Amino acid sequence: MSAEILNVDAITKVFESVRAVDGLSFTVRKGEIFGLLGPNGAGKTTAARMLLGIVRPDSGFIRYFIDGQRGEMPLSYELGYLPEDRGLYKDIAVQKTLVYMGILRGMHREDAAQAAASWLEKVGLTDRAKDKLDTLSKGNQQKVQFISAVLHKPAFAILDEPFSGLDPINQEVFVDIIRSLRDGGTTVLLSAHQMNLVERLADRVLLMNQGREVLQGTIPHLKEQAGSGQKVILSVEGGAEASLFGDLPAVVEAEQMGQGRIAFHLRRGESINEFLVAVSSRVKITAVHSEEVSLHEAFVQFVRLGATQHGAEERP
Repeated sequence: MSAEILNVDAITKVFESVRAVDGLSFTVRKGEIFGLLGPNGAGKTTAARMLLGIVRPDSGFIRYFIDGQRGEMPLSYELGYLPEDRGLYKDIAVQKTLVYMGILRGMHREDAAQAAASWLEKVGLTDRAKDKLDTLSKGNQQKVQFISAVLHKPAFAILDEPFSGLDPINQEVFVDIIRSLRDGGTTVLLSAHQMNLVERLADRVLLMNQGREVLQGTIPHLKEQAGSGQKVILSVEGGAEASLFGDLPAVVEAEQMGQGRIAFHLRRGESINEFLVAVSSRVKITAVHSEEVSLHEAFVQFVRLGATQHGAEERP
């Protein structure tokens, strides 16, 4: 098991009457991608800002272990940060901005220029290097902001909503880039609400809601703790309503999908055969498709069922 690079112990932050983060604890291991996930307003950005020292926790502790050295905050060149809100200079050329940010992180000017040119080529912006930031589209501005966060090859990178403003094609590009960061030795903490993308990237995940931990662990562990089983999609003759099957013990949730299809989320461990027998006693099934429940679906089910406890005490 890899050594810890970050230890967060019961941090809490209150703004007036709003408890933005409430007793949050987790560790990040060196060389992994750790996902800090949840819906808008869950407290992810506040937690990220506490990790950076932008705001201080009202209680609890944050400790880093960069290169085996313990401290409350890494040195500037050891840390990379992609903020949710863009903060680069809008009226300065992209290349010049990136070189300046690299120098602030301890890079020599020549090294920063080479790294900036390499990154701009990687994200398809070489021809915009001399353009001002505010002439770029929202998605291209996000690319430049991302480069500024990782140009100096930080040991630890906090990426807050890295997929914001990106179209589906560029989201896929960023998935590959974030993997390459990890493979190149940068430990990554992702704060995002696109659970489908982070599910493909993260080694471990912490799911938040209303400032608190909901579940924590590997993706299979989270789905197990959420009690999620298979997702079965049935095509039924006559367009039966999903509400017709709400009383079946195996069913957590039934969702109308249109065109005579119903998606059933089954409880973990339930027999699909027995479920199909129960459904076929009520309607005629014309097609069956099963798939693994996504992390997003598991999270929604867990919250809807009114779970108030944290995940299991043992975490992989």
